[in-house]
Amino acid sequence: MPLVYSSSSVTNEEQQNLLEQGEERAKRVFSGFIDFAFSGNILEIAFGLILANAFTTVTNSFVNDILLPPLSVILPLNRNMDEKFFVLKPGPNYEKQNGYNTIGLALEDGAVVLAYGGFIGHVVSFLSLGLMLYALACLYDYFSKEDIIKHTVKCRYCKKRISTKAIRCINCTSWLDGREERMR
Repeated sequence: MPLVYSSSSVTNEEQQNLLEQGEERAKRVFSGFIDFAFSGNILEIAFGLILANAFTTVTNSFVNDILLPPLSVILPLNRNMDEKFFVLKPGPNYEKQNGYNTIGLALEDGAVVLAYGGFIGHVVSFLSLGLMLYALACLYDYFSKEDIIKHTVKCRYCKKRISTKAIRCINCTSWLDGREERMR
């Protein structure tokens, strides 16, 4: 027979003790979450992600609205860059004289298409974002004491990359100021 607790078997003191333990655990979990969420590193990461998202949106707008329209006119077919494609294998409703007007019609008809316009758009967007981030890093380096861009050279002894500011190679421990040559 199952053990059933009646309200008289559990005293008010025990109930109060269990409630206090639950409240204490809830407070500990909540304060741990607050400590985690508002620690310096997490806030820096959150702000960085928000800024990166906004920066990516601005860069994509610059590429799609400013750079790609002139590029679209330069390349053959006067259409948007996203609508530039080659038909590799036509679908059943393909007309040889008119072809497909849009990539959507070609895909809807079951044609196999090479959508080079979208690829060119993504490559230009990637390169633009990379150049913009490099410019931002250079600007940060100019105004900050701490460098983001770490310039490197090859060690003349072990041929591994080291900082240009290094006096000694971190990999082979040779001196880079010429002491190694004077000892021979």
